[in-house]
Amino acid sequence: MIQPEERLAAALAALILDPAAPPARHIAVGAASPIPAAACWLVKKQGHPVRLSLLHKRHGNPFTEGSRELFDLTGQGRIDLFFLGGGQIDGQANINLIGTGDWPGQGTRFPGSFGSAFMYFMTPRTILFREEHSPRVLVPQVDNISAPGVSAPGVFRRGTAQALVTGKSLFRFDPATARFTLASAHPGEDAASIRAATGFDYDEPAQVAVTPDPTPEQLALLRGPVCDEMLETYPEFCARVFARKAAA
Repeated sequence: MIQPEERLAAALAALILDPAAPPARHIAVGAASPIPAAACWLVKKQGHPVRLSLLHKRHGNPFTEGSRELFDLTGQGRIDLFFLGGGQIDGQANINLIGTGDWPGQGTRFPGSFGSAFMYFMTPRTILFREEHSPRVLVPQVDNISAPGVSAPGVFRRGTAQALVTGKSLFRFDPATARFTLASAHPGEDAASIRAATGFDYDEPAQVAVTPDPTPEQLALLRGPVCDEMLETYPEFCARVFARKAAA
Protein backbone atom coordinates (compact mmCIF):
# COMPACT_ATOMS: atom_id res chain seq x y z
CA MET A 1 0.00 0.00 0.00
CA ILE A 2 1.34 3.41 -1.00
CA GLN A 3 1.45 5.92 1.83
CA PRO A 4 0.33 9.53 1.09
CA GLU A 5 3.74 10.76 2.19
CA GLU A 6 5.42 8.51 -0.38
CA ARG A 7 3.24 9.91 -3.14
CA LEU A 8 4.06 13.47 -2.06
CA ALA A 9 7.77 12.70 -1.97
CA ALA A 10 7.63 11.29 -5.51
CA ALA A 11 5.67 14.34 -6.73
CA LEU A 12 8.24 16.68 -5.18
CA ALA A 13 11.07 14.65 -6.71
CA ALA A 14 9.51 15.06 -10.17
CA LEU A 15 9.38 18.83 -9.64
CA ILE A 16 13.01 18.89 -8.56
CA LEU A 17 13.98 17.10 -11.79
CA ASP A 18 11.73 19.23 -14.03
CA PRO A 19 13.81 19.72 -17.21
CA ALA A 20 12.07 23.03 -17.92
CA ALA A 21 13.31 24.51 -14.63
CA PRO A 22 16.82 25.74 -13.81
CA PRO A 23 19.04 22.89 -12.61
CA ALA A 24 18.97 22.03 -8.92
CA ARG A 25 22.59 21.32 -8.12
CA HIS A 26 22.48 22.27 -4.44
CA ILE A 27 19.25 21.83 -2.49
CA ALA A 28 18.71 22.95 1.09
CA VAL A 29 15.99 21.62 3.36
CA GLY A 30 14.95 23.52 6.47
CA ALA A 31 13.62 22.39 9.82
CA ALA A 32 10.77 19.92 10.27
CA SER A 33 10.56 19.00 6.57
CA PRO A 34 10.72 15.21 6.35
CA ILE A 35 8.68 14.87 3.13
CA PRO A 36 10.81 17.38 1.16
CA ALA A 37 13.89 15.71 2.63
CA ALA A 38 12.62 12.31 1.44
CA ALA A 39 12.07 13.77 -2.03
CA CYS A 40 15.61 15.13 -2.15
CA TRP A 41 17.12 11.85 -0.99
CA LEU A 42 15.01 10.04 -3.57
CA VAL A 43 16.48 12.23 -6.31
CA LYS A 44 19.98 11.57 -5.02
CA LYS A 45 19.46 7.81 -4.67
CA GLN A 46 18.12 7.70 -8.23
CA GLY A 47 21.63 8.70 -9.30
CA HIS A 48 21.25 12.43 -9.92
CA PRO A 49 24.31 14.48 -8.89
CA VAL A 50 22.68 16.84 -6.38
CA ARG A 51 24.21 18.21 -3.22
CA LEU A 52 21.77 17.98 -0.35
CA SER A 53 22.11 20.08 2.81
CA LEU A 54 19.74 19.33 5.68
CA LEU A 55 19.70 22.20 8.14
CA HIS A 56 18.89 19.98 11.13
CA LYS A 57 20.89 16.87 10.26
CA ARG A 58 22.23 15.57 13.56
CA HIS A 59 25.59 14.28 12.32
CA GLY A 60 27.58 15.29 9.26
CA ASN A 61 25.74 18.60 9.01
CA PRO A 62 27.62 20.94 6.65
CA PHE A 63 26.13 23.96 8.44
CA THR A 64 28.35 24.23 11.51
CA GLU A 65 26.85 27.65 12.27
CA GLY A 66 23.31 26.72 11.29
CA SER A 67 21.13 29.19 9.44
CA ARG A 68 23.85 31.82 9.19
CA GLU A 69 25.77 29.66 6.74
CA LEU A 70 22.61 28.76 4.83
CA PHE A 71 21.84 32.45 4.32
CA ASP A 72 25.44 33.18 3.31
CA LEU A 73 25.39 30.43 0.68
CA THR A 74 22.02 31.57 -0.62
CA GLY A 75 23.15 35.19 -0.87
CA GLN A 76 26.15 34.02 -2.88
CA GLY A 77 23.87 32.20 -5.32
CA ARG A 78 25.03 28.76 -4.19
CA ILE A 79 21.63 27.33 -3.20
CA ASP A 80 19.45 26.43 -6.19
CA LEU A 81 16.27 25.14 -4.55
CA PHE A 82 14.50 25.55 -1.23
CA PHE A 83 11.13 24.60 0.24
CA LEU A 84 8.76 26.98 1.99
CA GLY A 85 5.36 26.62 3.59
CA GLY A 86 3.02 28.93 5.42
CA GLY A 87 0.19 29.14 7.87
CA GLN A 88 -1.56 30.84 4.97
CA ILE A 89 -0.76 30.78 1.24
CA ASP A 90 -2.71 32.82 -1.28
CA GLY A 91 -3.23 32.76 -5.04
CA GLN A 92 -0.30 35.09 -5.71
CA ALA A 93 2.05 32.70 -3.89
CA ASN A 94 2.37 35.04 -0.91
CA ILE A 95 3.05 33.19 2.33
CA ASN A 96 2.15 34.13 5.90
CA LEU A 97 4.21 32.75 8.76
CA ILE A 98 3.32 35.55 11.21
CA GLY A 99 -0.30 35.00 12.17
CA THR A 100 -3.88 35.89 11.37
CA GLY A 101 -5.60 39.19 12.08
CA ASP A 102 -4.00 42.62 12.24
CA TRP A 103 -0.26 42.96 12.62
CA PRO A 104 1.53 41.36 14.39
CA GLY A 105 -0.95 38.51 14.18
CA GLN A 106 -3.55 39.18 16.82
CA GLY A 107 -5.52 36.03 15.99
CA THR A 108 -3.73 32.71 15.52
CA ARG A 109 0.03 33.05 15.92
CA PHE A 110 2.31 31.19 13.50
CA PRO A 111 5.95 30.26 14.18
CA GLY A 112 7.43 33.41 12.59
CA SER A 113 8.98 34.43 9.29
CA PHE A 114 12.65 33.88 10.19
CA GLY A 115 14.52 33.73 6.85
CA SER A 116 11.57 33.01 4.56
CA ALA A 117 11.61 36.38 2.75
CA PHE A 118 15.37 36.21 2.14
CA MET A 119 15.22 32.63 0.87
CA TYR A 120 12.20 33.33 -1.35
CA PHE A 121 13.97 36.27 -3.01
CA MET A 122 17.45 34.85 -3.31
CA THR A 123 16.82 31.22 -4.29
CA PRO A 124 16.22 30.61 -8.01
CA ARG A 125 13.56 27.97 -7.31
CA THR A 126 11.16 27.60 -4.38
CA ILE A 127 8.68 24.80 -4.01
CA LEU A 128 5.82 25.69 -1.68
CA PHE A 129 4.67 22.72 0.39
CA ARG A 130 1.82 22.31 2.85
CA GLU A 131 0.10 19.01 3.60
CA GLU A 132 -3.13 20.61 4.79
CA HIS A 133 -5.27 21.70 1.85
CA SER A 134 -8.20 23.70 3.16
CA PRO A 135 -9.78 27.16 2.81
CA ARG A 136 -8.20 28.24 6.09
CA VAL A 137 -4.69 27.60 4.68
CA LEU A 138 -5.17 28.39 0.98
CA VAL A 139 -6.78 31.80 1.31
CA PRO A 140 -7.83 34.56 -1.12
CA GLN A 141 -5.31 36.93 0.49
CA VAL A 142 -2.92 36.27 3.36
CA ASP A 143 -3.47 38.38 6.47
CA ASN A 144 0.22 39.25 6.71
CA ILE A 145 2.88 38.81 4.03
CA SER A 146 5.99 37.12 5.35
CA ALA A 147 7.35 36.68 1.84
CA PRO A 148 5.74 37.85 -1.43
CA GLY A 149 5.31 35.55 -4.39
CA VAL A 150 6.04 38.31 -6.92
CA SER A 151 7.69 41.71 -6.74
CA ALA A 152 7.33 45.07 -8.46
CA PRO A 153 9.52 45.78 -11.51
CA GLY A 154 13.01 46.79 -10.52
CA VAL A 155 13.04 44.77 -7.31
CA PHE A 156 15.90 42.29 -7.43
CA ARG A 157 15.01 38.67 -6.82
CA ARG A 158 16.48 35.53 -8.30
CA GLY A 159 13.29 33.52 -8.41
CA THR A 160 9.89 32.74 -7.02
CA ALA A 161 7.57 29.78 -6.56
CA GLN A 162 7.87 26.93 -9.05
CA ALA A 163 4.88 25.06 -7.67
CA LEU A 164 2.67 24.40 -4.66
CA VAL A 165 2.25 20.82 -3.47
CA THR A 166 -0.43 19.95 -0.92
CA GLY A 167 -2.01 16.83 0.49
CA LYS A 168 -4.66 16.99 -2.25
CA SER A 169 -3.03 18.39 -5.39
CA LEU A 170 -0.18 20.00 -7.26
CA PHE A 171 -0.32 23.55 -8.62
CA ARG A 172 2.13 25.22 -10.98
CA PHE A 173 2.84 28.93 -10.54
CA ASP A 174 3.25 31.50 -13.33
CA PRO A 175 5.05 34.62 -12.04
CA ALA A 176 4.09 36.57 -15.19
CA THR A 177 0.41 36.36 -14.30
CA ALA A 178 0.89 35.77 -10.55
CA ARG A 179 -1.55 32.85 -10.71
CA PHE A 180 -1.55 29.16 -9.96
CA THR A 181 -2.76 26.50 -12.38
CA LEU A 182 -3.99 23.15 -11.11
CA ALA A 183 -1.59 20.61 -12.59
CA SER A 184 -2.82 17.39 -10.98
CA ALA A 185 -5.13 16.04 -8.31
CA HIS A 186 -3.98 13.25 -6.04
CA PRO A 187 -5.89 9.94 -6.20
CA GLY A 188 -9.29 10.28 -4.56
CA GLU A 189 -9.57 13.97 -5.50
CA ASP A 190 -10.91 15.69 -8.60
CA ALA A 191 -11.38 19.18 -10.01
CA ALA A 192 -14.53 19.79 -7.97
CA SER A 193 -13.12 18.63 -4.64
CA ILE A 194 -9.96 20.69 -5.13
CA ARG A 195 -12.00 23.79 -5.99
CA ALA A 196 -14.15 23.32 -2.89
CA ALA A 197 -11.10 23.02 -0.64
CA THR A 198 -9.20 26.01 -2.07
CA GLY A 199 -9.86 29.54 -0.92
CA PHE A 200 -8.03 31.31 -3.74
CA ASP A 201 -8.91 31.43 -7.43
CA TYR A 202 -6.73 29.58 -9.94
CA ASP A 203 -6.71 28.28 -13.49
CA GLU A 204 -7.33 24.69 -14.46
CA PRO A 205 -7.19 22.64 -17.66
CA ALA A 206 -10.21 21.00 -19.23
CA GLN A 207 -8.96 17.63 -18.00
CA VAL A 208 -7.15 17.52 -14.67
CA ALA A 209 -4.41 14.90 -14.53
CA VAL A 210 -4.04 12.46 -11.65
CA THR A 211 -0.82 12.74 -9.67
CA PRO A 212 1.20 9.61 -10.53
CA ASP A 213 1.92 7.00 -7.92
CA PRO A 214 5.57 6.34 -7.09
CA THR A 215 7.04 3.64 -9.28
CA PRO A 216 8.01 0.30 -7.72
CA GLU A 217 11.65 1.38 -8.04
CA GLN A 218 10.94 4.64 -6.21
CA LEU A 219 9.06 2.85 -3.45
CA ALA A 220 11.97 0.47 -2.99
CA LEU A 221 14.36 3.41 -2.70
CA LEU A 222 12.11 5.33 -0.31
CA ARG A 223 11.59 2.36 1.99
CA GLY A 224 15.23 1.29 1.83
CA PRO A 225 18.17 3.62 1.12
CA VAL A 226 16.19 6.85 1.59
CA CYS A 227 14.86 5.71 4.96
CA ASP A 228 18.39 4.66 5.94
CA GLU A 229 19.55 8.24 5.38
CA MET A 230 16.60 9.73 7.28
CA LEU A 231 16.37 7.46 10.33
CA GLU A 232 18.65 9.54 12.53
CA THR A 233 17.20 12.95 11.68
CA TYR A 234 13.52 11.98 11.30
CA PRO A 235 13.00 8.85 13.45
CA GLU A 236 9.29 9.47 14.10
CA PHE A 237 8.57 10.00 10.41
CA CYS A 238 10.41 6.82 9.42
CA ALA A 239 8.59 4.81 12.06
CA ARG A 240 5.18 6.12 11.00
CA VAL A 241 5.59 6.05 7.21
CA PHE A 242 8.11 3.30 6.56
CA ALA A 243 7.57 1.21 9.72
CA ARG A 244 11.29 1.45 10.39
CA LYS A 245 13.02 2.28 13.67
CA ALA A 246 16.59 3.24 14.31
CA ALA A 247 18.76 0.63 15.98
CA ALA A 248 18.94 1.00 19.74
